[in-house]
Amino acid sequence: MDSVVRRSCLSVPAPDAAKVLTPGADEIVIDLEDFVTPDAKPRARADLAARLLAIPPTPATIAARVNAVGTRWCHEDVLHLVGNGAGLASLVTPKVKHPDDIAFVDRLPTGVEAGGAGLRIGIQALIETAKGMHRVDETAATSPRLRTLILGYADLGAVLGRPYEPRTLAVWLPAQHAVLLAARRRGLHAIDGPYLAFNDAEGSAAVNQRARDLGFDDKWGIHPRQIGPVNEAFTPSDEKAERARSVCAALERTERDGSGAIAVNGEMADSAMALTARQTLSRAGTGGVR
Repeated sequence: MDSVVRRSCLSVPAPDAAKVLTPGADEIVIDLEDFVTPDAKPRARADLAARLLAIPPTPATIAARVNAVGTRWCHEDVLHLVGNGAGLASLVTPKVKHPDDIAFVDRLPTGVEAGGAGLRIGIQALIETAKGMHRVDETAATSPRLRTLILGYADLGAVLGRPYEPRTLAVWLPAQHAVLLAARRRGLHAIDGPYLAFNDAEGSAAVNQRARDLGFDDKWGIHPRQIGPVNEAFTPSDEKAERARSVCAALERTERDGSGAIAVNGEMADSAMALTARQTLSRAGTGGVR
């Protein structure tokens, strides 16, 4: 897993890529797939490649959602963006059905990078098909470029015949667990997909809390107004951060003294709890390593 700490990702249609300056989101995903008509895709790709060169430094990491493997646009998207996207951290590959989809995207940037295009670009896999869910664990092991698994509810929900909303959260547990376990087995980030009803504050709070409690690293949003609540849900409270600091301090003392597990605030603390505490501090912005 890379060392970037994220809580929120804002998905932005390529024609609206100026919103990369929207404050608050930890990652911006510029979308060349959805909301771009087939005849407009070449122009949107070229515009985005040019725009990436002009993006000023921003606290958010920048990713681009390319068109799906098997379409006539995918390889052009990847080659243009890798060749021109000096500020691009990763490529989001949608509708991943098979590990070979990630292997295909993995191979394309190699020649461009060998020519001195800059940093090695990462890949994020969007798991939003039945076939993709079936092979998610294999996909997670495909490429050293792969950094993230994202659970996509809209397409997967259409295939399964179920909506993604607060009243149906229980039926999504198997899919959520499958993505989480595959990500954790391979040291990848696990991202929960967006809740489409961006005006539903109560529903958004419910899905944000569920994603956080299940152990997802962060959550996508499709509208800027979703980002603040997502950040709030995925940022530890002051109380949790203080408790994590106590655990880390106590375990550091035991390591110096050569002792084993100890009790902190009436609860046994060991190396596993130390990992959780460091993750909490990292997410709270107070140090630690993810």
